[in-house]
Amino acid sequence: MSRSTIIKRSFSAALPQTLPILTGFLFLGFSYGFYMRSLGFSFLYPMLMALTIFGGSLEFVAVSMLLGSFAPLQTFLMALMIQARHLFYGISMLEKYKNTGWKKIYLIFGMCDESFSINYSASIPQDADRGWFMFFVTLLNQFYWVAGATLGGIFGSIISINTEGLEFVMTALFVVIFLEQWLKEKRHITALIGLIASVFCLLGFGADSFLLPTMICILAGLTLFKKPIEKAGGLQ
Repeated sequence: MSRSTIIKRSFSAALPQTLPILTGFLFLGFSYGFYMRSLGFSFLYPMLMALTIFGGSLEFVAVSMLLGSFAPLQTFLMALMIQARHLFYGISMLEKYKNTGWKKIYLIFGMCDESFSINYSASIPQDADRGWFMFFVTLLNQFYWVAGATLGGIFGSIISINTEGLEFVMTALFVVIFLEQWLKEKRHITALIGLIASVFCLLGFGADSFLLPTMICILAGLTLFKKPIEKAGGLQ
C-alpha cells in the first residue's frame, strides 16, 4: 500500500471521529470571536489566539488579561493552573506518541480535551497509520476552533447588534464547567473546594485580585484532601 493511500485512509478514519466536535467548537469559537470583537479587538486577535493558544477556557480568560494591567507572572501562573490537566494528558499519551516522527511536535502542541479523548480511546483501522490518524484528529479539531473564532470575529464587525452583557459568556462557560463537575461527583468535594476558595478569596482580596489566590487555595485544598477525593471517585 502506497504512502499517499495510507495517509488518505488515515484522514478518512479520523474525520468521522471529529464530526461530533465540529458543532460545539464552531459555536463556542464563534461566541469567543464575537465576544472579542465586541470589546474592540480585530478579528485577527481571536484567529491568531486560536491558532497559537488553542486552549478554550484560557482564551476567554486571556481577553480580560489583555484588557487589564501588565502582569506577566500572574498571567503565566493563571495559564499554568487552568491548563495543568494537560500535564496528566501528556503522561498518558507518552506511549501512543512514540515513533510518530515530526508529527509528535504538533500532537503535543495541539492536544486539547477532545483530541486527547479521541486519540486515547479510538480504535484505529488496520489500514490506517496511527501517527497520521492522531495528527488529523488534532488538526481537524483545531481547524474547527480556529474557523469558529475567525468567523465570530468577522461577523462581529459586520453585524450591528447590542452586545451589552456579552462578556457574561465567560462567566457562563465556567458555570457550565462547575455544574458538569458537580453532576459527575457523588460527594461534591472538589466542587465545594473550588466554591469555598472562590468566595473566601473574593471577600478577602477583592474582585480584581482574587483569581490567583483562589487557584493557589484550590491546589492546596486538592492536595490536602487528595485521599478522600480519590475514595469518592472525584479524581480520575
